[in-house]
Amino acid sequence: MKVEAIETELSASGADLCVVGLREGDELPAALAGAPGAADAKGGFRKLALLHPEALPRVLAVGLGRAGDLDAERLRVAATLAAREAARLEARSLAWALPEGADDEAGAAAVVTGTVLGSHRFDRFRSADPDDPPPPAIESLTVLGPAALAGAVETARVCAEAQNRARDLQSTPANFATPAFLAGRAEEIAAASDAVSADVLSREEIVALGMGGLAAVSQGSAEGPRLIVLRYSGGGSGPTLGLIGKGVTFDTGGISLKPGAGMQEMKYDMSGGAAVLEAVAAIAELKLPVEVLAVVPATENMPSGTAIKPGDVITQYNGKTVEVNNTDAEGRLILADALAYAIEQGAEEVVDIATLTGAVVMALGSTHAAVVANDDDLAAALAAAGAESGELVWRLPLHDEYRKLMKGTVADLSNLAAKREAGTITAACFLEEFVGETPWAHIDIAGTAWDLGRPYAAKGASGYGVRLLVDLVRAHAG
Repeated sequence: MKVEAIETELSASGADLCVVGLREGDELPAALAGAPGAADAKGGFRKLALLHPEALPRVLAVGLGRAGDLDAERLRVAATLAAREAARLEARSLAWALPEGADDEAGAAAVVTGTVLGSHRFDRFRSADPDDPPPPAIESLTVLGPAALAGAVETARVCAEAQNRARDLQSTPANFATPAFLAGRAEEIAAASDAVSADVLSREEIVALGMGGLAAVSQGSAEGPRLIVLRYSGGGSGPTLGLIGKGVTFDTGGISLKPGAGMQEMKYDMSGGAAVLEAVAAIAELKLPVEVLAVVPATENMPSGTAIKPGDVITQYNGKTVEVNNTDAEGRLILADALAYAIEQGAEEVVDIATLTGAVVMALGSTHAAVVANDDDLAAALAAAGAESGELVWRLPLHDEYRKLMKGTVADLSNLAAKREAGTITAACFLEEFVGETPWAHIDIAGTAWDLGRPYAAKGASGYGVRLLVDLVRAHAG
């Protein structure tokens, strides 16, 4: 989608559909006041009214609610509703007029984000129906505001389109989106930018390196695992940031088999990996002055005669031994190897993102992702990035009493605590064993990766984490 910021009158936009945001108590612009449909225009949040002025194309009035409640999230929602109405009206171009006082960079970026995310469709596997063709895609969006907003709207476009690509990766069925498929996407990202390089390790190389977690989880599957490594060299004076994304392309639970109901959703267990890959693509497109090392351990978790068994002991990349007491707690095993590897390869701060625990859904629902961190500054930076992007996070504590729950009986560690309590925190405590003194934060997105419940990602894949990570890296780059 082409996006731009132009300081011009609504009548000169040339768009198929013009959108006017109204707060409670706002008056319509004088040119619209007497138009057919104007009486239906209300400032109540999410209220829509279609106007037909004589001198303009169709105009959609979108209610934004009370002035004191207006923020970027409300504008994202309003823009999504406008995009849906544009699809219904078969409009290919939109022009957005923000209310007075809301035409700053955050407001303009929110409108772009909501429009791009709200226009997303995943129809790769749908047959064309001549009797019910899909609506035309929105090809262009013009934000009516100062030219100084151009940078903000372009950045928002890059990030939102990256998030939509992550949604496509998430939505692709697991018989297509294999570990090799994710590796292929990483190689495409590297090919598109001189600043990005890709390295993909095979099963044999993974085993030879001593990555016992990734090797163990993958051994029940006919699909070979991949360790996907992307390096972005953007310069800058800050520390190298490691981004680690869980890439379980399908999770049956292994021998500790999951219930059958809803298992089709386990194609989403690579959501953290998708977020990391597309965040790197966005970072490269934005040419951010920062050094990033991204690692995505990718595998299936399948039951078979060769699958790892409950009670087996493995040795992780950093030499620690682990009792695998539940094969459905596999994400932490592959992330452990990836974290240790990233730090060995030069990451000076690390953030991992994963659909790791069902416990986080019980704790935080789909409103916040959980953050557990050993570094206050990094946790605060993630909270700030979440507030900026609308991909909210909430920090949970680390404590020795939680760490003790992950101690093993015949090995250094267990991959699942004996007590069913604080599951999100104890999983993070396991990961903490593999980062040493390196500043580290873990983001559990099991409650936010799909069915987010917001208009721009109500059902299915959300792409959660892409904009969060990019905003973190933007702040990191200064």
